Formats: sequence, structure tokens, C-alpha cells
Amino acid sequence: MRDIWESRTSFILASIGSAIGLGNIWRFPYVCYENGGGAFLIPYLIALLTTGIPLMVLEFSIGHKFAKPAPMALGSIKKGFEVLGWFALLIGFGIVTYYAVVMAWCFNYLGYSFNLAWGQDTQAFFFNQFLKISESPMQLGGVQWMIVLGLVLTWIFVIAAIWKGPKTVGKVVYYTVIIPWIILIVLVIRGVTLPGALEGLKFYLTPQFSALLNYKVWLAAYSQVFFSLTIGFGVQITYASFLKKKSDIVNNAFIVSLANNATSFVGGIAVFSVLGYYAQQTGLPVSEVVKSGPHLAFVTYPTIISLLPVGASIFGILFFLMLLTLGIDSAFSLVEAGAASVIHKFKVKRIHANIGFGIIALLIGIVYTTKSGLYWLDIVDYFMNNYGLLVVGILQCIAIGYFYNYRKMREYANSKSDFAIGPWWDFCVKYLTPIVVGFLFITSIVDRVSTSYGGYSRFAEFLGGWLILIIFIVVAVILYKKKGRE
Repeated sequence: MRDIWESRTSFILASIGSAIGLGNIWRFPYVCYENGGGAFLIPYLIALLTTGIPLMVLEFSIGHKFAKPAPMALGSIKKGFEVLGWFALLIGFGIVTYYAVVMAWCFNYLGYSFNLAWGQDTQAFFFNQFLKISESPMQLGGVQWMIVLGLVLTWIFVIAAIWKGPKTVGKVVYYTVIIPWIILIVLVIRGVTLPGALEGLKFYLTPQFSALLNYKVWLAAYSQVFFSLTIGFGVQITYASFLKKKSDIVNNAFIVSLANNATSFVGGIAVFSVLGYYAQQTGLPVSEVVKSGPHLAFVTYPTIISLLPVGASIFGILFFLMLLTLGIDSAFSLVEAGAASVIHKFKVKRIHANIGFGIIALLIGIVYTTKSGLYWLDIVDYFMNNYGLLVVGILQCIAIGYFYNYRKMREYANSKSDFAIGPWWDFCVKYLTPIVVGFLFITSIVDRVSTSYGGYSRFAEFLGGWLILIIFIVVAVILYKKKGRE
């Protein structure tokens, strides 16, 4: 008997939780600011309608129609495409090995928030005391045991969340999706009431319409949409395979996609309002305090928290609790997709699949807790997202557009939905998305031919990037070739 969601709400919340992650808070606002401010929302919404939602409908349709996890569902289209499904899951597995380490940082900083342990120099604290960062990727150094402790806690939470598959996931997401939204609203209210907040919001939202003439802005919009919806991991296909036969597809895809993008937009308000306050307190222009990624979360934001006149510890606790609950859904969705696939094909007991995934990922994750861990995290993250995910996205569109009757797939989605999608979906899936995502892939390749990523040595780039992708391809083929149990 296959696993199913107990309700439509459980599925929607789980899919939203998978899509929403740390990037909504620390990547989208910065990308928006860098690419025309408020004007960026125009190409972003167009990208959402022409790539994000069509791909979400595609993945939901594949999972629901074939009622199998990603590898076997894609294999139902054409047998060899099962390799693509395993590769997608391995990319997700590669990502969760370091994503869990970022969660471990959040656990540590949640504890530090009680007494603002990061002190006045938050940058020195994060890089020198907390990470004890080395000078290069090849200087591993020892592991940081406080981070390892946080990593163990993270994996306990992840495995507990997927212990019984959709049954436990469907219960957990009521807390891990709703709680961060409540906290986000609290942070927005606090942020916009701080002095200087308006200046920060001006930087975030003031439209620079001339930016729309720059093709790189449009590429940034498509890239942001693609990466922010958990498309290409096999997660949404697997989650949709747990749906009941009469479940809606198109409506669900719109709800999940729009909820994800609403979170990104509101997250930007929370971030830029406090950056405006920070700029006013330090006398610096907003443009000099704008950061993205870990630097925003673990350096800039703790500095701002320390500057708050009232309730600094409380807002520190709320911020890192929000990051934890945002990230944990994405983490356990990646593991659940892989575990469900192994269970389906090889008839492994769920307890063995869950614990096996957790232990292997935990052991690999220890590399990121070393003194050079941040460097390896940066390299692996770049290659998983800019090459692994893009390849999966392109090939999924090709699989449906050229090896399957894409019109029948649209008709199937419409037959299960309250409102129908038109022939524009065919064009987006068969032509537009492969071309746009293919161009993103080619530009990334060209960049790496001319220079190594981030100025790292070519050897480090090979170990943390190309070699891992090659290993994943080989493992995907092995899993495809390996005979499943009846």
C-alpha cells in the first residue's frame, strides 16, 4: 500500500515548506536590489508565470499521474529517464549534506542569542571564533565540535520529521511552515517601526526601469525563480505521488508557487527595513551594508540585533528560530524524496532508509564543520545549483516535450484541476524553459572555462564540483541498472 497525504492542506504545506528556505530571506532581497529594485518584480513575475508555475505543474503532474517517486515516475515516461530521477535526488542529497550544517549554525546562534555572545565584532566572531576559518580549502584543520553537536541535533529533527513518511511530515509542516511566517510578520512589524527603515525599503523597492533593458536582469529573474521553488530535486514529483487520485494539480501548483514568492517579497521587507536602521545607526549608506547569504544572517543581522534598544535577545531568538524552521522543511523534503525512492524500488524498510540517509549525510557533513568547511560549502553549493539542477530542469522539459505527449500531460493536469491551463503551457515547457535554462547553463560553463569559481584553485574546484557531479552520474546509472525487489 502506497503512502498518501492525510489531507490536501498537508500536501500544500509540505510543498510550500520544501520550496521556502533560507534563500527566500538571504538571497531574494539582495538579487532584487542588485537588479533594478522594484522594477525587478516585473521580470520576476513573468519568469514565475512562464517557468516557475509551468515546471511546478509539470512535476506535480508527473508525480500524480504515475504515483511513483521521481526516478520511477520519470522511468515510466521512457525507461532510461530513471537515471535522470536518481541524478536529481543525488543533487538534492548533495545539497542537504551542507544545508544541514547551515542549520547547525542556526542552532548554535539560537543559543548565542540569549546573551548576545557574538559581541561587538560579529564578523570576527563568526569567521575567527565560531568557524575558525582557514586560509584555503585545502587546509582542513580540525572539526568544530559545537557545530558537530548542532549537526547531530539537525539530523535528529530531520529523521524524526520523516519517520513515517507523509504521515509525520503532514503533521510537522503545520508548525514548521506556519511558525516562521508568524515570526516573519513580527520581524516586519519591528523592522518598519525602526528609525531609518524607510531608507532601507527605498533601496529595496525603488524601481530602476532602465535595468529591464539588461538581459542579465532577466536571467537573474529566471534563475531566482528556478532555484527558489525546489524544482529539479525530484521532491515535488515525489510529494505529488502521495496525493489521492482526485487531488487538484494546477491550483496546488499556483498556491505553492505564489506562497513561495510572497515569502520572498515579505522577507525582503524584513531584511531591508533593518538594514536601513543599521545604516542610520552607523552613519553608512545603505548600499554599503547590503549583504547576502551567510554574511547577512550570521554577521550583519547579529550586529543589528545588538543595536536594538529593546528586546535584542528576543528578536535574536526569533530570527534564528525562523531560519531553523524555514530550513528544516527543505532539508527533510530532500531526504524524504530519496528515502521514498529507495523504499519503492528496493523494498527497504522505511526505518532503515531514513536512518541510513541520515548517518551517511551526517558523516559527509562533518567535512563542512572543519576550518575550511565554509570554502567547500561554497564550492559544492555553486556546482549543485548551477550545473546539477539546471541539467535536471532542461532534461525534464525535453522528456515531456519530445519523448512524451505533452498535450496529454496538460490534459491530464486539467482533468484533475478546478481551472485549466492553456496551450501557453506547452510552449513554455517545450521551448521557452529549455532555451532560457539552457542559456543559464551555457553562461555558467563559459564563466568556468575562463576563471575558476570564487578564485579557488582548479584542484579544489574539481574536487568540490566536477568530481562530485561525475560521481553522482555514475551512482545514478548504478541505481538504475540495479534490479529492484518485487
